Amino acid sequence: RCSRTILPTVKAIRRFTVRTVLPDALAPLGELALNLRWCWDTATQQLFTGLDPVLWDEVGGDPVQLLGALGPDRLQALAADPEVVRRVRVAADDLQAYLEGDHWYQRLAASATGEDDAVPSAIAYFSPEYGITAALPQYSGGLGILAGDHLKAASDLGVPVVAVGLLYRSGYFAQSLSREGWQQERYPVLDPNGLPISLLRETDGGPLKVQVGLPGGRRLVAQVWKVQVGRVPLLLLDSDVEDNELTERDVTDRLYGGGSEHRLLQEMLLGIGGVRALRAYSRLTGAPAPDVFHTNEGHAGFLGVERIRELTEDHELSFDEAVEAARSATLFTTHTPVPAGIDRFAKDLVAQHFGGDNACPGVPVDRVLALGAEDYEGGDPSVFNMAVMGFRLAQRANGVSELHGHVAREMFARLWPGFDEPEVPIGYITNGVHAPTWVAQEVIDLAAPEIVASPTEAAAWDDVQRVPAAEIWSVRGLLRARLVADARQRVRTSWVQRGASEAELGWVDSVLDPEVLTIGFARRVPSYKRLTLMMRDPERLTALLTDPERPIQIVIAGKAHPADDGGKKLIQELVRFADGAGVRHRIVFLPNYDIAMAQTLYPGCDVWLNNPLRPLEACGTSGMKAALNGCLNLSVLDGWWDEWYDGHNGWAIPTADGVTDPDHRDDLEAGALYELLEKTVAPLFYDRDADGLPARWIEMVRHTLQTLGPKVLATRMVRDYVLALYAPAYRSARALDGGFVGARELAAWKGRVRAAWSSVRVDHVEASGIADAPEVGSTLEVRAFVSLGQLSPEDVEVQVVHGRVDEHDQIAGSSTVSMNHEEAYEGGRHRYVGTVALDRPGPFGYTARVVPHHRLVATPAELGLATLPPESSGMDAGILR
Repeated sequence: RCSRTILPTVKAIRRFTVRTVLPDALAPLGELALNLRWCWDTATQQLFTGLDPVLWDEVGGDPVQLLGALGPDRLQALAADPEVVRRVRVAADDLQAYLEGDHWYQRLAASATGEDDAVPSAIAYFSPEYGITAALPQYSGGLGILAGDHLKAASDLGVPVVAVGLLYRSGYFAQSLSREGWQQERYPVLDPNGLPISLLRETDGGPLKVQVGLPGGRRLVAQVWKVQVGRVPLLLLDSDVEDNELTERDVTDRLYGGGSEHRLLQEMLLGIGGVRALRAYSRLTGAPAPDVFHTNEGHAGFLGVERIRELTEDHELSFDEAVEAARSATLFTTHTPVPAGIDRFAKDLVAQHFGGDNACPGVPVDRVLALGAEDYEGGDPSVFNMAVMGFRLAQRANGVSELHGHVAREMFARLWPGFDEPEVPIGYITNGVHAPTWVAQEVIDLAAPEIVASPTEAAAWDDVQRVPAAEIWSVRGLLRARLVADARQRVRTSWVQRGASEAELGWVDSVLDPEVLTIGFARRVPSYKRLTLMMRDPERLTALLTDPERPIQIVIAGKAHPADDGGKKLIQELVRFADGAGVRHRIVFLPNYDIAMAQTLYPGCDVWLNNPLRPLEACGTSGMKAALNGCLNLSVLDGWWDEWYDGHNGWAIPTADGVTDPDHRDDLEAGALYELLEKTVAPLFYDRDADGLPARWIEMVRHTLQTLGPKVLATRMVRDYVLALYAPAYRSARALDGGFVGARELAAWKGRVRAAWSSVRVDHVEASGIADAPEVGSTLEVRAFVSLGQLSPEDVEVQVVHGRVDEHDQIAGSSTVSMNHEEAYEGGRHRYVGTVALDRPGPFGYTARVVPHHRLVATPAELGLATLPPESSGMDAGILR
């Protein structure tokens, strides 16, 4: 007789996770597991690892899964171990001290002396995705990782952020490869009870739920889960509840999935439902209501519409008054440098969801549609633009690097006609990364242990100059060897998934070499990031990989969007090259790029490669994470690298910006990349001194850590947000509050100015005070005669706009000087006088301009209104160059 295994044929109709019950002595482990501080706190990780090191690895470093897998007998044995109980108590006490102690923000708030330096008591942060830990797969790429680092840094600094997002039952997709190297997607279903999150409940014990109205009398209901990220609560809305019909239950099925209406419902739930979840959270917990609202990209833009509804219904403001009250406390961060990255919905679809029987009396559908209307030259009148709404409902806006700030101002300049690009009210705060999450412990111990204990102290990085070169090189070798071991395991797993047998995979044991110069490249795979630029000349790349004296090796990872066949084709091209028997020991593609992979990849690389089409990389924080680990960047001057490359902290790949043929441009820039690798990077790495050390390379590592370390920290980024945006937004909102007198005043003033602006003219401009041949040091006196119609001098500011001029008399890099009101005439005419110091030689030009002025507006460009004299009106539709 023969025996055989009988495979199960019955499929469960429902899957859920049963959470463990901890012995009393180990009860604090529950809170430690549910507070995600463990994912960046080394001591807490060591505590969980010590409970069962083998099991910890098997569950992927997830404390909730670990506690569930230990079993009652093992837990009882651990509870009987005094040393284990002691370590648990120490960790719990440390967490409590972290949660209750005063941090940077508490000291900042305590130092405030009045309204001028007051700071908000709570800040709401909205994002469609959060990359906090691999144990909570609710992210797809850089936007989510940035959001996760923002929350962690806010927690470390004590900034009172409360975050809002969606709970996706399948998260983003798990990536694998077919035998032919084609990307395959799998969406594992997540059970919330098996995740490090908890369900918020009403006082009667029932789940906390919010709802959003839909057309046809339907409603979208969501329950609210809480993720505790250190001191920061993150509220995740989940539509998979029995209150909903099937279509509505699937709204939070997966990240960035479904068609246009599906995405619209997700964004309505995030924005409208998110505000309602915040209100319920404050009601249940007594937490202060947010003073400031931060929209991380346009996906959550409908939060502004919901706040307008609240103000019209609860405080009887008009729509325009509510807009002013809401936008004063709102800031909008744009992350995209390309129009394709912006969510745009059919206007009729938005009208269907905000009009009809779902309309709110105080929020007319036509006013909602106007918020996202592309009602400017070149706009599409049939679409609703979420980024446009984001800018219109936020008094403050920013890009995510200095260069991206320029790009964003150019992209959206048509919202502010009459203003030069530097005057467009979009600033920038360069992104940062959370060092305790991304820096290998060996690097922290070696270079700057204070960055964890004192995350605001830039001087901590100076210690790296005192570390012996041999120790730096030893750590670099250790991290490289760790990456090689991890990559070999991942390559083996991938090939088994592709259908290979173990007998075919003996070569995997020689994949990569711990002594070879290692280059990393990992990111999403849209076309502009140019995954395959390194393969423009396969023969030259092969020669670099297999050089007998100075070889390089490349570790690559990244996901293409499931609907992006072009991106999948790029992955397949690279995988097929890497599969070649002659190079597969030197170049690998690792599927399923995620946080867990990144935490080994960044520290283990010697060089981080980034070669997007300039200037299409908004920031590019992967290179920051690599730099914090002593990895040198080799990158196109784009995003953050354009801002902080100094010639000694890595290398800049020359770009062919003026070349219009994309293939030729790629050939030129690939050639420049090969040249740098062959003639500069590899020789520097392999050039050893008498002690066998690459002395010049190590000095570049020192310089990178010392100079970039303080700049690329997420704590620096969050401090910048607090001081430059959160606190000013709070003060603006306070100025409009107090019975909303300021909001009513500002709305009435804007309405009056817009109605009367067509009568505003600059009739004549004249100047005096300079000789026929002006010299540096001269003073130019400018007189402008303007007609204000029904407006008064208090409603406007008249400016001299001046600067260098080009051959077409266009003013480039303009500056402004406010002019003084000197005299009023009949018929609403006025004379203004201003002076300009001529402090630079060269061609110079000037004109006059009238802009609206009010004490409660943030910038002169806020209304997008400016009037120039007739002789200036032909300058690029009124924009001075």
